[in-house]
Parts: sequence; C-alpha cells; structure tokens
Amino acid sequence: MASMSDLVFLLLIFFMLTSTLVAPNAIKLLLPSSDSRTMAPQTVTVYINADRQLFLEDEPVDLDALFSGLTGRLQGHTEGAVVLRADQSVPVQYIVNVIDLVENINSSNQTRHKVILATQPHRR
Repeated sequence: MASMSDLVFLLLIFFMLTSTLVAPNAIKLLLPSSDSRTMAPQTVTVYINADRQLFLEDEPVDLDALFSGLTGRLQGHTEGAVVLRADQSVPVQYIVNVIDLVENINSSNQTRHKVILATQPHRR
C-alpha cells in the first residue's frame, strides 16, 4: 500500500509540472468581450497583440508578409474564415488593415473569404 501512495504522489507531481509548461496560446491577448457566438470553419488565424505586432499563426509578420502569407494559405479555398484575434487595446485601423488585405485577396482571386473577430464572453 505504501508503494501505491508513492506512485500516486509521483504521478501527481509529474502532471502538475507538465501542465504548467503547456501554453495553449503563445501570444498573450486580452480579447474584447461580446455576447454573440459565431462558429465558422477556421482556415487561418491572424493575431494583433497589444504592441500592435502582427502574427500569422505563430510567425511575426508585417503587412506585406501577411498579404503573401494569407494568399498562400487561402489558395485552393473558395470560401473560408480568417479569424482575427486582436487585443482590445488595438486601434480599429489595424483591424481594418487586415480586413482590407482579405478583401484584396477576394477581389483578385474571385473568392469569398471572410474575417471573423474573435471575442471572449462577458464576465458577470
């Protein structure tokens, strides 16, 4: 019985240590709050952090690299969703820049991709 309790404590310590090393989102964001829920097939994720840096998935990019990266990742899809995860402190102009890029891709490739702004539920 004593060896069983030792094993349980070792497993507990192992899981506690490994769970603190796992980070679900590498980019820290404070998303805006909303009550609405929209589910869409996610094709690509774009992040804008509080320092106004752009990320395509996990790679830091500028606007030109974002355009070419989105074009490459959306190629072959006629419809899809670009999920935009922007920190709530980001000015609207940065969000509009990403929407314009997707619209430029849509007009040049005759596709219908849309941009979805990710939010978090209201805290009550």
